[in-house]
Amino acid sequence: MALLQIAEPGQSSAPHEHRIVIGIDLGTTHSLVATVLSGKAKVLNDEQGRVLLPSIVHYAEQSTQYGYEAAPFIMTDPKNTIISVKRFMGRSQADIKFQHPYTLVGEANEMPAFETAQGRKTPVEISAQILKQLKDRAEASLKNEINGAVITVPAYFDEAQRQATRDAAQLAGLNVLRLLNEPTAAAVAYGLDQETNLSTDRNYVIYDLGGGTFDVSILRFSQGVFEVLATGGHTALGGDDLDRLILKWAKKQLNIETLNDAEYAHFITAARKAKEALSDAESVEVKLLDHVLTLDRPTFEEIIKVALDKTISVCKRVMRDAKLELDDIQNVVLVGGSTRSYAVQKAVREVFNQEPLCTINPDEVVAIGASITANQLIGNSTDGSLLLDVTPLSLGLETMGGLVERLISRNTAIPVARRQEFTTYQDGQTAMLIHVVQGERDLVEHCRSLGRFVLHGIPPMTAGQARIEVTFQVDADGLLTVAAQETTSGVKAQIDIKPSYGLSSEDTERLLLEGYKFAEEDKNLRHLQETKVEAQRELEALTQALKMDAALLSEQQLTDLQAAQAKLEQELQGTDIKAIESAVEQLKIHSDAFAAARMNQHIDAALKGTKLDDWSNSN
Repeated sequence: MALLQIAEPGQSSAPHEHRIVIGIDLGTTHSLVATVLSGKAKVLNDEQGRVLLPSIVHYAEQSTQYGYEAAPFIMTDPKNTIISVKRFMGRSQADIKFQHPYTLVGEANEMPAFETAQGRKTPVEISAQILKQLKDRAEASLKNEINGAVITVPAYFDEAQRQATRDAAQLAGLNVLRLLNEPTAAAVAYGLDQETNLSTDRNYVIYDLGGGTFDVSILRFSQGVFEVLATGGHTALGGDDLDRLILKWAKKQLNIETLNDAEYAHFITAARKAKEALSDAESVEVKLLDHVLTLDRPTFEEIIKVALDKTISVCKRVMRDAKLELDDIQNVVLVGGSTRSYAVQKAVREVFNQEPLCTINPDEVVAIGASITANQLIGNSTDGSLLLDVTPLSLGLETMGGLVERLISRNTAIPVARRQEFTTYQDGQTAMLIHVVQGERDLVEHCRSLGRFVLHGIPPMTAGQARIEVTFQVDADGLLTVAAQETTSGVKAQIDIKPSYGLSSEDTERLLLEGYKFAEEDKNLRHLQETKVEAQRELEALTQALKMDAALLSEQQLTDLQAAQAKLEQELQGTDIKAIESAVEQLKIHSDAFAAARMNQHIDAALKGTKLDDWSNSN
C-alpha cells in the first residue's frame, strides 16, 4: 500500500528518471553500502566479492591501506592502524577512557587527532576515507555517479556525534539526504511497514548490538505509520567490549598486569576469534603467546555477564518508557554482528520470553534499510510508510529561579516544532537571555547546557506585559534551532544549536537515570523555587510601591509592613517552604490594606474636578 511519497523539497524525480542513491552503514568494526536495483535492495560487494569493509585505515609514510588490506597491520604497526574510529567520533579526549594504542593530541575538551606516520588525522578525516571507499565501490559497481546517500548512526548519538558523521560524509563528497537511526533502518529493511492488517497496532523491539555501540528501540506500526516509541542505549558498548572482557579474564588467568601494544593487539585478536568460535563450539582453545587457555560456554557467559546485564537493564527501561508489557511485543529483531553470539541470543530470548528474529543477515540489515529510505527520499519510490524518529532527551529553556521549562519531551517524534509564550520579569526590561538546556531534571544546574542567546530590543513595559514567543524546532536529523520573537515589536533572535564535542555516553546515561532517581526531589525543589520566585516578585512590587506612596500609611502600619517584609526576606534565605508560604501570607495581610489605600488615592485623583452630571450624562 502506497501511503505517502517521502521526498525532500526539490529532490523528487520525474517519472522517467531514476536517480542513483545509496545507503551506508558506517559501523564501528565493519561498514557496508547498499542500493535499490529493480525495486530490490542489494548490498554491494568489492572486486573480490566481499560485502563487508573492515572500518580500518593504515597510514604508512608513503601509502594508505583500507579495510582487509589494512587489517594485518593491527598486529605489526598498531599505532598507525586506526580501528573502531566511530568510538572517537564527536567525543572529547577527556571522554575516551578505554585502552587504545594511539597517540592522541589536542585539548582535553575537544575531539582529538591521531598522531600517524602521515601526520595528524582527525576521526572525521578517517571516517571520510572509509566513506570514500564505499562511495568508490558503489560508483564502480553501478557505473554511475551517486546522487545522494542516507548514512546511519546509533539512535543514542548526541548532536556532536551526528554532526561529526555529517562532516565526514561531506568531506567524502557525499550529498547527505538524511542521517538515519540504525534501528529505524533495520525496521525498514525487515519490511515491518508492509504489514497488511491496519486495524491492529503492532509493537517491535529492535535489539542492535554492533562492534562498538548498543541500541534498543521500540517501534509501533499503527495505521500504516511507523513511530519510534522509545529508544535507549550506550554509545560505548558492543562486541569490542566483549572481546576486552575476555582479554581481561585471560590476563587474570596468566597473572599478567600490563601488555605492550603488540601483545594487546595479539590478545584482542585471539579473544575475538574465541568469541566467534563459541557460537558453534561448546569450548575453544585460546592461544596467547606461549600459553594456551581453554574457554568454555559457561565461563564465557560469566565473563560477559556484566556487559549483557547492561543491555538488558536498558531494554527494561525502554519498555517502561514505552509503557508496554512483554505481551504487547509482537517481535524482537536482532541487528548487529554481535547478535550472532549464542550468549546474546539466549539473553534476549530470556528477557522477552520469545524467539528473536534473525532472518536477514544481521550485518547487512541496517545498510539495506538505509538504501530503501534513500530511494524514497530521492523520489524513486512511493512504497513504504512515513517513519518518525524521536528525540533522545527533553529540550527546554531556563526560567526564573533556575527552573527548566520543557518545550519538547524526550521520545517526541521528529521533525517537530513547539511554540510557547514567555514574558518579562522586571519593569522596563528590554532584553531577555534565552538559555537552552537538555535533560530530564527540573533544575538547570542538573541539565546539560546547549547554548545561550539574547533577544534585544524588547519595548520597555511593565513586568508581565511583554509577549515573547519562543519556538523550538528539531529537524529530521535531530538538529535543533531555537528562535524568539517579541510579538508587539516583531524583534527576533535565533540560534542553531551547534554541537559542543564532549558529551560522553556515560553523561547521556546519567542524565536519564538521574531524571528517574530524583523525580520526587525535583518536584519538591521546583515547588520551592516557584514559591521563592513568586515571593521575590511580591517584595519587588512592594518596594516600588513604598517608594511612591509610603505617606499613605500610619507609623504603626508602616512598621508592621516593614517587619513582615523583613521576615519574608529572612525566610527566603532558607529552604523551609511552609515558613516561606506563612511569611507571604503575613505580608499579604499588611500589604492588601496598603494596596487598597493606593487604589482609593488613584480613584480620587482620577475623579477630581468631575461633577455627578458628567457621569449621569455620559453614555
